[in-house]
Amino acid sequence: MFGGKLGLPELLVIVAIALLIFGPKKLGELGKGLGDGIRNFKSSMNEHNSTTTTTPPPPSEDKKL
Repeated sequence: MFGGKLGLPELLVIVAIALLIFGPKKLGELGKGLGDGIRNFKSSMNEHNSTTTTTPPPPSEDKKL
């Protein structure tokens, strides 16, 4: 529909419309909340990865002579 490209002019229009709808104070709060959510997601993923360990497969007993 949009050709898969979103350039700088399009982003500026989106930001301007968001400022008109939400206002600068609410937009700042939304950005802070989004940043906190991303930070919490990354920390929980890192915590999950550090607690999950993979065990190597058992050695193969096929010995070729």
